[in-house]
Amino acid sequence: MIKWFRGFLMILWRVWFYFMMAWPILLLFPILLILTSRDRWYPYFYKIARVWSLVVLYGSGFYLRIEYRFTPDPKKSYMFIANHTSMADIMMMFYAARHPFVFVGKKELQSIPIFGFFYKRASILVDRGDAKSRQAVFARAQQRLQSGLSICIFPEGLVPDDMSIVLDEFKDGAFRLAIEHQIPVVPMVFFDNKRRFPYVFFKGKPGLLRAIVFPEIPTQGLELKDKRQLRRSSREVILNALLQDQA
Repeated sequence: MIKWFRGFLMILWRVWFYFMMAWPILLLFPILLILTSRDRWYPYFYKIARVWSLVVLYGSGFYLRIEYRFTPDPKKSYMFIANHTSMADIMMMFYAARHPFVFVGKKELQSIPIFGFFYKRASILVDRGDAKSRQAVFARAQQRLQSGLSICIFPEGLVPDDMSIVLDEFKDGAFRLAIEHQIPVVPMVFFDNKRRFPYVFFKGKPGLLRAIVFPEIPTQGLELKDKRQLRRSSREVILNALLQDQA
């Protein structure tokens, strides 16, 4: 009986989370529609997205503690990366970055009702199984970087099905982009998102979400042949933090 009751409460909580995602978007729909219609208006959309992130997270019973070991220069562009284990990662990234960025993300997220409509308009979507789609990402990212924005990629690509995996292997895309455009990589680590709000439906609970924003890893002077080393060193920053936290 207790198990069924806990399951019922979990369903209510999950539904509430997605309700918290949806109602601010519906309320501000005309404004968001306008702000996502021109690339030059995106920084205003980003400010609203940061507030939306707090509404969703705090409204769902989470509270944040973010340690900044680096503060991005508002005049520079960056490649933000982080471990990816939860839907809450999107909100955490919006709030933690403090610098307007555009997500490069999987096209499957556009199918989420309401949220997906604006995710498609405001992000650079990629079909990982389509070589032409992957190539188009680089042209689109260059356009956004030239307008003064940053880029965010979760370099694991997909969320691992096995929750025991601390950090999956990284794909090359984020590091190739960073080197080609000579922008620094800023690693972030989200410690609690997998435990608090995993993709496994009947797991999770409200509580503290912690994050660290690490110092930038410069790419100036690097060439594409250096992308593996950049990928490796970036992953080590995040992996070491996760392992130290577990210990």
